[in-house]
Amino acid sequence: MDLDTEAIKQRLTTLKSEHRDLDDVIAQLAASPSADQLQIQRLKKRKLAIKDIMARLESMLLPDIIA
Repeated sequence: MDLDTEAIKQRLTTLKSEHRDLDDVIAQLAASPSADQLQIQRLKKRKLAIKDIMARLESMLLPDIIA
């Protein structure tokens, strides 16, 4: 495996961990009766952005298939 592939896999691992952490934080904040809705929306937006980055990185790991 080349260095780029390993770097992408390492970045994916980091992003997946951050995505899970954000999910936990959002759930905790949403359960709070005095939850800051603006903060929750920002965290959800960040979580979605991370998901998009993960999808792009995963597509970079797939080999190009010529049909």
